[in-house]
This record gives sequence, structure tokens and C-alpha cells, in this order.
Amino acid sequence: MKKRITLKHIANQFDVSIATVSKALSDSYEISAKTKEKIQQYAKEHHYKPNSVALSLLNKKTKTIGVIIPNIMNNFFAKVFVGIEEKATEKGYSLISCISNESYEKEVKTMELLKNGTLDGFILSLAEETQEKEQYQHLMNTINEGVPMVLFDRVTDEIACDKVIVDDFEGARNATIHLIKTGCKRIALVSVIDNLSVGKLRAKGYEKALVENNIEIDQKLIVKIGKREDFETAMKIVLSDKSIDGLLCLEESSAVQSLEIVKRMGYLIPDEMSIICFTNGKLPQYVTPRITTISQHGKYIGEMAASILIDRLEGGSDKPFQTKVVKTSLIERESTRK
Repeated sequence: MKKRITLKHIANQFDVSIATVSKALSDSYEISAKTKEKIQQYAKEHHYKPNSVALSLLNKKTKTIGVIIPNIMNNFFAKVFVGIEEKATEKGYSLISCISNESYEKEVKTMELLKNGTLDGFILSLAEETQEKEQYQHLMNTINEGVPMVLFDRVTDEIACDKVIVDDFEGARNATIHLIKTGCKRIALVSVIDNLSVGKLRAKGYEKALVENNIEIDQKLIVKIGKREDFETAMKIVLSDKSIDGLLCLEESSAVQSLEIVKRMGYLIPDEMSIICFTNGKLPQYVTPRITTISQHGKYIGEMAASILIDRLEGGSDKPFQTKVVKTSLIERESTRK
């Protein structure tokens, strides 16, 4: 079996430095045309392939980004990842992607593992358990070690870094106002993400819309369902109040479950019950009736997060940190009245 040819091997062949070989192969103007031609020809004849790790050590850059997302089954995070991947590829970067599976411990271990490898920076959204515990030392340690990071969607004010967030407050406010304007008098909020920063912001947006429209906030209509609770039982108890005529679900799986329960209970949708949910994934589009959703523009968020990190990696390390806010859009379907 032939041994793989290296920069060192080529350097020894022509009695030059490894840096000279590297520059010659990248067609640098610093190397004479004659030397470049000889080295390039030799590399071609001997089927030289660049060793990305060796080049990264030489250049102190790997052009590799670590991406950590909480849940791959969530359509929003899948869209964000598509945006990150497209922008990173366009800029010549590779990705190492991992899933924290909503676990604080896994998020910490994953960051440590990736930092010990060869990567230039991180893009991540915090695990549910991380936000619940409010433990962010692993993020602080990463930044203190000089590894740049962009947080997206689920973020914390305790960490100074670049962030890309959705205007969850305004999205929920606008959705609630839409329900009110289309005739809803008693709107319940359904949350299975009360532990998350985004869940809290969406709940505040809902409450703000009620206050602005002179509707009293009824705590009995703010339904927070934990992981260990039976969703159907909890919703049937809530919907025993026959005056409820609107549901704002803070994520899509709870909206799809709520739709099926409401239909089984004999409600006409949207005439007797209107439903809106975050986010604009596949599930709300393939049920009957299709559910009106709040789009968070996940792909765009991914593109923006990647662009911000790459800009910082390529010379913007001294720039002040920025927080980009992405506005939501309401996509009307059959689960709400016109």
C-alpha cells in the first residue's frame, strides 16, 4: 500500500519549507512561477491531497463550525439547520452537527468534545434542561477560551455573545389579536414549553394582546401542561368550559393534538373554535382542517446565524456583539375565520 504524500514529503523533495510548499500549491504570488510549477507538477503526479487537519494547524483555522440543536424532530430546528448548512457551504465551511436532546449534561459534554477537536466556533440553541436549570458556565468557559459562539432562538441574557432571536412576544400578540378580530371572545393559551424562554415570551405576548383589547386575563385559560401530564385529559378539563372559542398553541404538536380533541368533542372549526399555533412546520399543513400558523422563518434564522459567526471568524473578532431579531408572519389557513 502506498504511503500518503504530505507537505513535509514535498518540502524535503525540493529542499524548501512546508510553508513554501503550501503557498506554491495555493498559487501564492509570494512564490516564483518556476518553483510553483515544479511543486504543483510533482504534487499532481503523486496524487497529493491536502490534509485538512495539518492545514488547519498551519493556518490556525479549520473552517469547521459546530452546530448543536436541541431536537431534530422539531421542524423549526430542521429548517434552521438547512439555513446554516447552505450558508456555511457557500462560504467554504464544514459543519459538525450534534443533538443535545434537550439535556443539559449532553449539551455540556458535546461542547467539550467538539472544543477538543478542530473547529472554529459554535452555533447552538439551548436545551430545555439548560434553561430550566439556568446553568450556563459551559458557555462562559467556551467564550473565555476564545471560541466564538452564536446563540439562536433559545438564548440567555447571562451570556455575552452574538444572538439571533425570533420576536416571539410580538408573534403571539399578533396571533391573539387576529383571533379577537375574527370574533373570538374567550381564548385559551396552551403551553407545553413553559420552561423555555420562548414559551414565556409567547405567553406574555398573549397577555399583552388581551389587555390591549380590554379582555381580562383569566389564569384558568392559561394551560401549562407538563411532560408527565396526560395532554388529552388536561385539554378535556379545560374545554369543559364551553365558552372557550379560541386556542393559541405555543408549538405545533400540541396544536395537532388539540385539533383532534376539539373535533371529537363535536366543535365546528373555525365557526365554534379557532386554532392558531407556532410554528409553520409540516404537521399543521397535513391535518383537516389545516391549522393557521405563526412562521418563524427558520431557514433565514440559520442563514443569519451562520453569516454572523463567519463574519466574526474572518476578521470581525473585535466587533461589538449583536442581537438580530426576526419578525414572524401569520399564515392563515382553515382553522381560523376570515
